[in-house]
Amino acid sequence: MKMTIMLLACACGLGGWATVLRADATTAQVKMEVMAEGAMRKLGGYMPQQLKLVALKPASLKKGPDSKSALYGAIQFGGAKHIVVLDEPEGADSKLYVDVNGNGDVTDDPSPTWEKKEYPGPGGKTFTQYTGAFKLPLGKDEKAPLVTLATYRFDSNDPQRAQFKNTLFYYRDYALDGEVTLGEKKYHAMLVDDKAGGDFSAKGPAAPRLMIDRNSDGKFDYRSESFDVAKAFNIDGTVWKVADLTVDGNFKLATSTEQVAEIKPPADLSVGKIITPFKAQKMDGKPVNFPADYKGKVVMLDFWATWCGPCMSEVPGLAKAYAEYHPKGVEILGISLDQPNSAPKIKQVTGENNMTWPQVYDGKFWQAEIAQLYNINSIPAAFLVDGDTGEILAAGNSLRGPGLEETFKAALEKKGKK
Repeated sequence: MKMTIMLLACACGLGGWATVLRADATTAQVKMEVMAEGAMRKLGGYMPQQLKLVALKPASLKKGPDSKSALYGAIQFGGAKHIVVLDEPEGADSKLYVDVNGNGDVTDDPSPTWEKKEYPGPGGKTFTQYTGAFKLPLGKDEKAPLVTLATYRFDSNDPQRAQFKNTLFYYRDYALDGEVTLGEKKYHAMLVDDKAGGDFSAKGPAAPRLMIDRNSDGKFDYRSESFDVAKAFNIDGTVWKVADLTVDGNFKLATSTEQVAEIKPPADLSVGKIITPFKAQKMDGKPVNFPADYKGKVVMLDFWATWCGPCMSEVPGLAKAYAEYHPKGVEILGISLDQPNSAPKIKQVTGENNMTWPQVYDGKFWQAEIAQLYNINSIPAAFLVDGDTGEILAAGNSLRGPGLEETFKAALEKKGKK
């Protein structure tokens, strides 16, 4: 599904909110197409949605697994209801079913991917998390494209996540992807349906966001490059407004008479640039001056939280890499984005998971001061920094998974350490 839209000036309403465009409005060119999957990585984050599951079988389910352990829910997507069945028999692997075609039969649809992964929990116990994905039609039309929703499920026996015992998480891995031309400048842009409702109009579960890579660094800053389509926004002194936004993401964009302050893009924190310094207090009460306190070292600044499943999945590998490379000159400074009054839980989790490096925690959740300084809008997030020069040596995926140890090794070799 492709859209190429040459825009004309307009002055019309959308979903109850008024669009105010100048009579001599400058118009923009918008080119977008559906990205059916892979949007999460391109956007650098996601907003998990919670599907509450119940044991009562819905009357609309005509055919499903014959199991006493099944839980049921339904996702409203693209104007249709899709039944979800999660079967978790005792002592056997979990199975996920999704009524993709909406006919009330979950046995005649493509099987979702659904993979298990063990993770450590309190008391030395091991728990199982499932992750996967499934596709749903982006609209009721029989030609509607199928787009991907990623999903995950914590172990229902995990005491640290007892509140999610009957919850399946899912999030959009799709978006509209393309470019907008504002004046003479072309920008990479994406239209994002964060609530994963399959509706790009302002009438959906929540107004979508228009992402515009203003500084062309290949990333989207959620503070200065993310725009609510229901509001005017300022880019380089010109105010723009979205109008005529449809369910499938067609829209117009033209200059507006509204007065809106501009939010400048953040400093470039890509590899090779110099990290923004800061001073803070660690959880042990001692001050830290970053990166000045790490002369002669390589230090990883790690943004995480105890409530973040992907963060906790990285912990075993991170702890192993730290144990091996800390004696050789690698340090870690954790920045916790936990909620208020979570200090006891952070100490418990770090103690149980061999996270022996220091932590900074101010209890401000996503508004944590250092997270705001670095414009952190999704976690896990990390930067590997040369303590002598402040140069960013690595960031992003190279500091996750099996590649982490190689990244540490390469950074030490660059500093001449073996």
